[in-house]
Amino acid sequence: MKEQAISSTSQWNRTRVSSSLGIEYPIIQGPLGGLSTQRLTATVSNFGGLGSFGAHGLSPSAIRDVIAEIRELTVNPFAINLWVSMEDEGARSSDQEAFSRSLAPLARHIQALGGSLPDYKPYAPVRFEDQARVLLDAKVPVFSFICGIPPREILDECRSQRILTIGTATTPDEAIVLEQAGVDVITASGFEAGGHRGSFLLPAEDSLTGTFSLVPQVADAVSVPVVAAGGIADARGIVAAFSLGAEGVQMGTVFLVSEESGASPLHRNAILSGKGRRTGLTRGFTGRLARGIYNQLLEELNAPGVEVLPYPLQRALVRSLSIPAEEAGKPEFLPLWAGQSASLSRERNAKVLLQKLVSEISLIAGPVLHWNRERRRI
Repeated sequence: MKEQAISSTSQWNRTRVSSSLGIEYPIIQGPLGGLSTQRLTATVSNFGGLGSFGAHGLSPSAIRDVIAEIRELTVNPFAINLWVSMEDEGARSSDQEAFSRSLAPLARHIQALGGSLPDYKPYAPVRFEDQARVLLDAKVPVFSFICGIPPREILDECRSQRILTIGTATTPDEAIVLEQAGVDVITASGFEAGGHRGSFLLPAEDSLTGTFSLVPQVADAVSVPVVAAGGIADARGIVAAFSLGAEGVQMGTVFLVSEESGASPLHRNAILSGKGRRTGLTRGFTGRLARGIYNQLLEELNAPGVEVLPYPLQRALVRSLSIPAEEAGKPEFLPLWAGQSASLSRERNAKVLLQKLVSEISLIAGPVLHWNRERRRI
């Protein structure tokens, strides 16, 4: 196979990340939250990378089904991603009056698109521990997480069952406490990344470190392997990440445009059309700080005086607009998740994308890999 031929002539992919995860290439597909699919996860894993599935929005029984379906599609390692922190302060006490105030800026759009205004419902929490229990019982190959650190007993059970753990840090201090907790691999996520910020020691607004600055600081601060994430969209970005001290990369937005992802045609077209050249951060889409393509919805929800419900209440509220907007073909009213390098995303087939990345990296990575290894010996 072409992939094997490339592997035999280049050693850029032989890192602690690929070795510990049991994969051929240290390329991790970002979990993509509600836009991941079993097909995309398996495609990346079958190629030799690490496919990931973002399951934080699913019930334990649904997560169990997803794991079974992925295992029907691949025998290679894959990751299931969860959020340690499932709700923000105030979610349980938020009342109908707060709901009505946050609905107000969305209501006219929902009605104009023929949608139905949602009714207030008290918050029904989903427990991280219940979701994690499914992963432990299923003995998933890799358990990745953001927004905190799992309880010690969960990490201990992961180690006893040889489930590899990947934690996400948005600051060097977060990376240090992740290593102290015994996490196997740390993803250093720069603020260029699309989707949610995984910050947990300080507010996300106070943890906005760029990938170029974050990765070398994290690589120097911890001894475990580091994966770079945020704004990495091609071979140049991967090689740059290695030169900064990373031993693997995580890529999200480039996989969103693939036909295997769960992104809608409107979402894919927004990225491919060049609209992703301008992105912005907002709490308006879900209640937590996240990056998406700048559009009318993002602008209106970032306007002064607009009230945003705590996560995940705001997420459910915005979904009441997303559904009719999708049906009406109105991307200006959709949360269009994307990172700052979205305009570099062009390949619609995940396997072809991976083939191109591996081929291009193999041509330019040798000197960088040699320098990085020599640096670690000093």
